[in-house]
Amino acid sequence: MASAPGAPAVPAGSVTLDQKVSSVVGGRTAAALQKAFGIVTVADMLAHYPRRYARRGELTALGELPVNETVTIVAEVRRVSERSMKAKRGSILEVSISDGHGILTLTFFNQSWRARELVPGARGIFAGKVSDYRGALQLAHPDYELFDDLALDTGSASAKKWAEMPIPIYPASGSMASWQVQKCMGLVLDALGWVGDPVPSAVRAERGLMDFSAALELVHRPQKDSDWKRARDALRYQEAFVLQMALLEQRRAAHALKATPRVPKPGGYLDRFDRALAFELTGDQQLVGSEISADLARDEPMNRLVQGEVGSGKTLVALRAMLAVADSGGQSALLAPTEVLAAQHLRSLVRVLGPDLAAELVPTLHTGQLPVAAKRKALLRMVSGQAQIVIGTHALLSDTVQFYDLGLVVVDEQHRFGVEQRETLRKKGAQPPHVLVLTATPIPRTVAMTVFGDLDISTIAELPAGRQGISSFVVPLAEKPGWVGRIWERTAEELAQGRQAFVVCPAIEPTVAEPADAGGGSDGPDDDGTPARPLSAVSTVLAELRANPQLAGRRIEPLHGRMTSDEKDQAMQAFAAGEIDVLVATTVIEVGVDVPNASTMVVLDAERFGVSQLHQLRGRVGRGSVPGLCLLVTHAEPETLARERVDAVASTLDGFELAQIDLELRREGNVLGSNQSGGRSSLRLLTVVSDGDLIGEARQAAAEVLEADPGLAGHPELRDALARRLDENDRAFLEKS
Repeated sequence: MASAPGAPAVPAGSVTLDQKVSSVVGGRTAAALQKAFGIVTVADMLAHYPRRYARRGELTALGELPVNETVTIVAEVRRVSERSMKAKRGSILEVSISDGHGILTLTFFNQSWRARELVPGARGIFAGKVSDYRGALQLAHPDYELFDDLALDTGSASAKKWAEMPIPIYPASGSMASWQVQKCMGLVLDALGWVGDPVPSAVRAERGLMDFSAALELVHRPQKDSDWKRARDALRYQEAFVLQMALLEQRRAAHALKATPRVPKPGGYLDRFDRALAFELTGDQQLVGSEISADLARDEPMNRLVQGEVGSGKTLVALRAMLAVADSGGQSALLAPTEVLAAQHLRSLVRVLGPDLAAELVPTLHTGQLPVAAKRKALLRMVSGQAQIVIGTHALLSDTVQFYDLGLVVVDEQHRFGVEQRETLRKKGAQPPHVLVLTATPIPRTVAMTVFGDLDISTIAELPAGRQGISSFVVPLAEKPGWVGRIWERTAEELAQGRQAFVVCPAIEPTVAEPADAGGGSDGPDDDGTPARPLSAVSTVLAELRANPQLAGRRIEPLHGRMTSDEKDQAMQAFAAGEIDVLVATTVIEVGVDVPNASTMVVLDAERFGVSQLHQLRGRVGRGSVPGLCLLVTHAEPETLARERVDAVASTLDGFELAQIDLELRREGNVLGSNQSGGRSSLRLLTVVSDGDLIGEARQAAAEVLEADPGLAGHPELRDALARRLDENDRAFLEKS
């Protein structure tokens, strides 16, 4: 077990933030810190903040401990007993500890000597994994550290102060307990020299914040609660300030690059397309289109995110941008997350362009599963400039893909791609191309500021005229198991009107889910104790529906990720042509699939998906002149988090409202996934759920500092903090790779 003793003697005040933590705590302990928490430098160590604070005189509520999780608790020893093992030689020492109400048993094998220190009345911190042994909670071979002998009941001022002094409880691991982290932290703080504050003194003074050195000392070694609270306020603001400065610098650097202006020609592709449109653009489409046109006309690269409701016409806006680029002789690349969506985009664009424009622009598909001959043809079209619109998957990122004049990169469904992938495609242009990022997952303002703060953001909330809307219902099988038959009866009623249906399953083959929401939505459902049961699978549901007398004579086919590219494409084309009545699929149809005659979406085991996934799936129906029906079938019990998600989706069609609900339901979960943020997800004290105003204030202050000092020459501490943040993200990226 790693510990601080044996660390090298380091003179006080001699260590800097950028030094390796091994120079203070020793190589063995440093290796344990890196393995457990990714800590490498002194700065990393100091940013490993306590998760909460306990007191010696305040016991932990044992009745609330979660089984099978590692915990750190404060408790008092009540009883110690020892017995011989029955099956083999040796003894078991059992120590009962209590919070004054509940009892927890500590179990030690062949360690009789511990009875000399774990005596009744002793208090301390105990850490280990909670298990349930014959109905009683226990910690087997826990780590512990007992408090010193200062009596709690003397009533003296010193005893009272000692009992009430906050004890930092750190994120810990099986190899590194909280108090071991605390000892390492003490060594680092004692050795630390002067630390410059990245937040300018004028900004701190305006907000009444303590400086960085004081905040580090008091967050890790507080004497009273007000110490760590004030320290966290300062550190939280600093985190927001440095993050926003990094995003603003990135934005400024992008705008400083030179790009080729892309202006449509009178009578060119865009003019011809607009004249042939059989409908009027919505007001939002026109507004966002004008913002994109203005960006494209500049000699600096566009970096714009377009967020819009499902079915709001983002792809049409992107196509008009591609045509403007084609008018200037440039090429556009549309990066789609799946082969199904890439193939559908190609068909949709060809159809919308019409035969004449399609023949001139040569829209070309490039995916990983294309036959070799088709790949060669696509690569030749790209490098020669013949293909002015290219649609593809991750295959476009390959080194073999080259463009003649890449003028625009369009990334569809940004949450499926990392920033690194966007940058890889971007570098394929001779000059930096313009970048347009699309997402049908509406983004709350705080997430947009924190994740996409380097992009300009446009919003399309208005839906095209003629949409009939979608009716959404929860089918709660936990309470109403007899409703299963009605699901397929209702589906049959829709099919009888000449319409089509999607049935979505969370698995391809039968499998038993974990008790939690393992493998849930891309937006990360939480563990809520949903009972383990077989997941609905495409293979079994397909067989059941084909045998269902209510669906007799209906054409029912599968679609999932294990099918070949050709098989998936054939299934989607047949469904779009009305040759398939019911498509039993996985979430491969989650985004972009557009079949106006599809009216019904049945999502089985809906609790296994996230809020935005369910909203996306629902958006596959109600896209034409027929009203949509969405049945969210769930086994989740009422008042569980999983059920709250499903109920929330059924309660509103407003994706922006759902995005906020999702953010609140996930509380302090992984709001900023690495795919979304491209390595910018390492928030330590900030929470985007509750710190929106703080993040906004920090962004404004950072913008003012950057405006007054564009190179930050007068702010060396801030420059160093930005460099450390980049180093931290580089390490995280390398470890992921």
